Amino acid sequence: MLRSMSTSLSSRRRPPAPPLPADPAGRELMAKFYRALGDPTRLDLLEFCAEGERTGNECVERAGLSQGRVSAHLACLVSCGLVSVRRQGRFAYYRVTDPRVAELVRIGQGVVADHAASIAACIRVTAPV
Repeated sequence: MLRSMSTSLSSRRRPPAPPLPADPAGRELMAKFYRALGDPTRLDLLEFCAEGERTGNECVERAGLSQGRVSAHLACLVSCGLVSVRRQGRFAYYRVTDPRVAELVRIGQGVVADHAASIAACIRVTAPV
């Protein structure tokens, strides 16, 4: 009985994540991915666009920034392949391209919630300028 429980639990587990790339170029690519996520506005836009397709105007309203600044953040996310854009007439519609990106943001929220005091006190990582 115990063995069958163990087998059924392990069959539901996800396969292990591949290891961090061993070569410097692969590690730099991973760091670049995290830098794309390393802006509060881009994180907010990712979360917002993960809920469903959003117009550029909705993104501007959500972010509370100028259209130009939001456009630059969305362009970064599109350029990195994290968000896709669909144009229809005068409108642009944005959505998260990979559900794992939205999951990663949610996981990050949980980690931050569990370690908020330490992260806030950290002096080695500074906010973007």
